[in-house]
Amino acid sequence: MIKVFVYYIAKTKDLSDSLCEEFIALSAGVGVKMEFINLFSKSIKEGQKQDAKEAQKSYTKEFLKVSKNQAYKIALSPNGKSIDSIEFAKNLENKGEIAFFIGGAYGLEEAFLNQCQCVLSLSPLTFSHKVAKVVLSEQVFRAFCLINNHPYHK
Repeated sequence: MIKVFVYYIAKTKDLSDSLCEEFIALSAGVGVKMEFINLFSKSIKEGQKQDAKEAQKSYTKEFLKVSKNQAYKIALSPNGKSIDSIEFAKNLENKGEIAFFIGGAYGLEEAFLNQCQCVLSLSPLTFSHKVAKVVLSEQVFRAFCLINNHPYHK
Protein backbone atom coordinates (compact mmCIF):
# COMPACT_ATOMS: atom_id res chain seq x y z
CA MET A 1 0.00 0.00 0.00
CA ILE A 2 1.28 3.46 -0.99
CA LYS A 3 1.21 6.06 1.80
CA VAL A 4 0.27 9.63 0.94
CA PHE A 5 0.44 12.34 3.57
CA VAL A 6 -1.00 15.79 2.96
CA TYR A 7 0.29 18.40 5.40
CA TYR A 8 -1.52 21.70 5.49
CA ILE A 9 -2.06 24.84 7.56
CA ALA A 10 -5.63 25.69 8.64
CA LYS A 11 -7.15 27.36 11.68
CA THR A 12 -10.20 25.09 11.89
CA LYS A 13 -11.82 21.98 10.45
CA ASP A 14 -14.25 22.71 7.64
CA LEU A 15 -16.68 21.15 5.18
CA SER A 16 -13.86 20.25 2.79
CA ASP A 17 -12.79 17.55 5.26
CA SER A 18 -15.86 15.43 4.44
CA LEU A 19 -15.13 15.63 0.70
CA CYS A 20 -11.51 14.67 1.34
CA GLU A 21 -12.69 11.72 3.45
CA GLU A 22 -14.68 10.48 0.45
CA PHE A 23 -11.54 10.43 -1.70
CA ILE A 24 -9.53 8.88 1.14
CA ALA A 25 -12.00 5.98 1.21
CA LEU A 26 -11.98 5.63 -2.58
CA SER A 27 -8.17 5.73 -2.67
CA ALA A 28 -7.94 2.75 -0.35
CA GLY A 29 -9.57 0.75 -3.16
CA VAL A 30 -6.64 1.49 -5.46
CA GLY A 31 -3.93 0.73 -2.89
CA VAL A 32 -3.41 4.16 -1.36
CA LYS A 33 -3.56 5.12 2.30
CA MET A 34 -4.09 8.90 2.23
CA GLU A 35 -3.97 11.01 5.38
CA PHE A 36 -4.52 14.75 5.88
CA ILE A 37 -2.64 16.38 8.75
CA ASN A 38 -3.28 19.94 9.91
CA LEU A 39 -0.13 21.53 11.34
CA PHE A 40 -1.61 24.81 12.55
CA SER A 41 0.19 25.75 15.77
CA LYS A 42 0.75 28.60 18.19
CA SER A 43 4.00 29.53 16.40
CA ILE A 44 2.12 29.77 13.09
CA LYS A 45 -0.55 31.92 14.70
CA GLU A 46 2.15 34.24 16.05
CA GLY A 47 4.07 34.28 12.74
CA GLN A 48 0.96 35.29 10.82
CA LYS A 49 0.49 38.29 13.13
CA GLN A 50 3.87 39.69 12.02
CA ASP A 51 4.52 39.61 8.29
CA ALA A 52 4.65 37.26 5.29
CA LYS A 53 8.30 36.25 5.85
CA GLU A 54 7.69 35.34 9.48
CA ALA A 55 4.55 33.43 8.55
CA GLN A 56 6.45 31.46 5.90
CA LYS A 57 9.22 30.69 8.40
CA SER A 58 6.65 29.35 10.84
CA TYR A 59 5.18 27.09 8.13
CA THR A 60 8.63 25.79 7.25
CA LYS A 61 9.40 25.08 10.91
CA GLU A 62 6.26 22.93 11.25
CA PHE A 63 6.73 21.19 7.88
CA LEU A 64 10.34 20.28 8.70
CA LYS A 65 9.17 18.54 11.89
CA VAL A 66 7.19 16.03 9.82
CA SER A 67 9.32 15.91 6.68
CA LYS A 68 10.64 12.36 6.36
CA ASN A 69 13.78 11.74 4.35
CA GLN A 70 12.42 8.68 2.55
CA ALA A 71 9.22 10.38 1.43
CA TYR A 72 8.91 11.89 -2.04
CA LYS A 73 8.17 15.53 -1.17
CA ILE A 74 5.84 17.63 -3.30
CA ALA A 75 5.12 21.26 -2.41
CA LEU A 76 2.10 23.01 -3.83
CA SER A 77 2.81 26.54 -4.94
CA PRO A 78 1.23 28.97 -7.42
CA ASN A 79 4.69 29.26 -9.00
CA GLY A 80 5.10 25.50 -9.33
CA LYS A 81 5.02 23.48 -12.52
CA SER A 82 1.62 23.02 -14.14
CA ILE A 83 0.98 19.48 -15.34
CA ASP A 84 -1.99 17.41 -16.45
CA SER A 85 -3.46 14.41 -14.62
CA ILE A 86 -1.49 11.87 -16.64
CA GLU A 87 1.85 13.53 -15.91
CA PHE A 88 0.78 13.89 -12.26
CA ALA A 89 0.19 10.12 -12.13
CA LYS A 90 3.62 9.47 -13.66
CA ASN A 91 5.14 11.68 -10.94
CA LEU A 92 3.56 9.51 -8.22
CA GLU A 93 4.26 6.12 -9.79
CA ASN A 94 6.69 3.80 -7.99
CA LYS A 95 6.94 5.96 -4.88
CA GLY A 96 6.58 4.21 -1.51
CA GLU A 97 5.68 7.26 0.51
CA ILE A 98 4.60 10.67 -0.74
CA ALA A 99 4.28 13.89 1.28
CA PHE A 100 2.38 16.89 -0.07
CA PHE A 101 2.73 20.32 1.54
CA ILE A 102 0.06 23.00 1.28
CA GLY A 103 1.26 26.28 2.77
CA GLY A 104 -0.77 28.79 4.66
CA ALA A 105 -2.05 32.15 3.47
CA TYR A 106 1.45 33.48 2.77
CA GLY A 107 2.74 30.54 0.74
CA LEU A 108 5.98 28.66 1.25
CA GLU A 109 9.56 29.82 1.71
CA GLU A 110 11.88 29.36 -1.25
CA ALA A 111 14.27 27.45 1.03
CA PHE A 112 11.55 24.92 1.82
CA LEU A 113 10.52 24.60 -1.84
CA ASN A 114 14.15 23.79 -2.68
CA GLN A 115 14.08 20.87 -0.23
CA CYS A 116 11.20 19.21 -2.08
CA GLN A 117 11.72 16.90 -5.05
CA CYS A 118 8.83 18.53 -6.88
CA VAL A 119 6.96 21.85 -6.78
CA LEU A 120 3.57 21.79 -8.46
CA SER A 121 0.79 24.25 -9.13
CA LEU A 122 -2.77 22.91 -9.05
CA SER A 123 -3.90 25.81 -11.23
CA PRO A 124 -2.92 29.32 -12.25
CA LEU A 125 -5.81 30.36 -9.98
CA THR A 126 -5.19 30.83 -6.28
CA PHE A 127 -7.14 28.39 -4.09
CA SER A 128 -7.85 28.44 -0.39
CA HIS A 129 -6.41 25.46 1.47
CA LYS A 130 -9.98 24.09 1.65
CA VAL A 131 -10.31 23.93 -2.13
CA ALA A 132 -6.69 22.84 -2.64
CA LYS A 133 -7.23 19.87 -0.30
CA VAL A 134 -10.29 18.68 -2.23
CA VAL A 135 -8.67 19.13 -5.65
CA LEU A 136 -5.50 17.38 -4.48
CA SER A 137 -7.39 14.46 -2.91
CA GLU A 138 -9.35 13.90 -6.13
CA GLN A 139 -6.20 14.12 -8.25
CA VAL A 140 -4.33 11.65 -6.04
CA PHE A 141 -7.24 9.22 -6.39
CA ARG A 142 -7.36 9.83 -10.16
CA ALA A 143 -3.58 9.33 -10.45
CA PHE A 144 -3.67 5.94 -8.78
CA CYS A 145 -6.68 4.95 -10.88
CA LEU A 146 -4.54 5.71 -13.95
CA ILE A 147 -1.58 3.80 -12.51
CA ASN A 148 -3.79 0.79 -11.71
CA ASN A 149 -5.88 0.88 -14.91
CA HIS A 150 -9.03 1.61 -12.92
CA PRO A 151 -11.90 2.96 -15.07
CA TYR A 152 -12.45 6.16 -13.01
CA HIS A 153 -10.28 8.21 -15.39
CA LYS A 154 -12.04 8.14 -18.73
